[in-house]
Amino acid sequence: MKNEGIEGMERFLSPGSGRGLRALRHFTEGELVFACPAYSYVLTVNERGAHCEHCFSRREDLFKCGKCKQAYYCNVDCQRGDWPMHKLECVAMNAYGENWCPSETVRLVARIIVKQRVTTERTPSERLLLLREFESHLDKMDSEKDEMNQTDIAALHHFYSRHISDLPDKQALTELFAQVNCNGFTIEDEELSHLGSAVFPDVALMNHSCSPNVIVTYKGTLAEVRAVQEINPGDEIFNSYIDLLYPTEDRKERLLDSYFFTCQCTECTTRSKDKAKMEIRKLSSPPEPEEIRSMVRYAKNVIEEFRRAKHYKNILFLCLNLELLEICELSQEKMGAIFADTNVYMLHMMYQAMGVCLYMQDWDGAMSYGEKIIQPYSVHYPAYSLNVASMYLKLGRLYLGLEKKTQGVKALKKAVAIMEVAHGKDHNYVAEVKREIEEQK
Repeated sequence: MKNEGIEGMERFLSPGSGRGLRALRHFTEGELVFACPAYSYVLTVNERGAHCEHCFSRREDLFKCGKCKQAYYCNVDCQRGDWPMHKLECVAMNAYGENWCPSETVRLVARIIVKQRVTTERTPSERLLLLREFESHLDKMDSEKDEMNQTDIAALHHFYSRHISDLPDKQALTELFAQVNCNGFTIEDEELSHLGSAVFPDVALMNHSCSPNVIVTYKGTLAEVRAVQEINPGDEIFNSYIDLLYPTEDRKERLLDSYFFTCQCTECTTRSKDKAKMEIRKLSSPPEPEEIRSMVRYAKNVIEEFRRAKHYKNILFLCLNLELLEICELSQEKMGAIFADTNVYMLHMMYQAMGVCLYMQDWDGAMSYGEKIIQPYSVHYPAYSLNVASMYLKLGRLYLGLEKKTQGVKALKKAVAIMEVAHGKDHNYVAEVKREIEEQK
């Protein structure tokens, strides 16, 4: 297709940030700014059987691929649509059996390579930015990231070299993996559960702000960008690249480590929410500054341990949930000597504990944590936050499951109020939650 751009949008050179996306007309809260189909995508292995491999639809009547018996589809049309990509894995999964275990990033890159070979024109995902224009930041990568890149390249060769002829050379693959790591997206459902990974070139054009004026949600494998603030002609369109719960220094560290820039947005320069996010418990003898700094270091270490455990699919999350819950509770007890319950580090460990309770089907425990989390979340996160909506959803569904009908309906209605802006009133997730509310009448 020829480059027709995106209506109401233009690519421009953003001062201090490089290329960016700018509005050419007014957008109201909740209005769709633009939509972008995935250039390439992959369903996470854990969701096979629950979601269609091709369109990501969530349904119970999916049928298996007859060859590998692992991919599931809505119908023959979805299976045929996915075959050009699935055939890479179908043969490999049969060949390797239980030893087939490439990472999600490796799977995604394999699909991108195949897509690039059969695509000669600009795709509908690249109306303003081509995938090959992605920044790789190879010159800024440390040895740890380079080592991870090389591990992924080795895995790509191991699992796909028989099925993709003439893989790109090492330098080209190093750049491609770096581009995907810096510009890839995680597709999530209404409760922010991980569904898969994808690249959306036009969405990747947006620069970051810790006070974004748009939010990205998904309809299957289509990314939708909606305004969460009033946007005027000439305004730059800003998305958030990271979880915005944390204080300024944490956000800056994360952005520098993952995206190689120092954020200078208004929220980072004013630090307007930092005091509330770092609330200290009111004590007769206030803690010394060094005590607070020491507890922050402890909190960051605990958070990093959990992050790494989830990243590497640590067996602890499957086998040792009681021990994990104990770690959460002990860390809360230690941090609680200095931090207030509304402190974001306390909230982080409460959220982890809630997740363990949900996995263990300890519904009362999960509800108790959710009730402690929801109000501070509503203060710390920006308006129309998906994190707040998903917490109301989880709480609402927990309440209903525990026969607390009034509280359940109230929580679900609060989730819908956010989702109608963030997802759009016509989104199937919104319709599903409204049906849950109707069923309680």
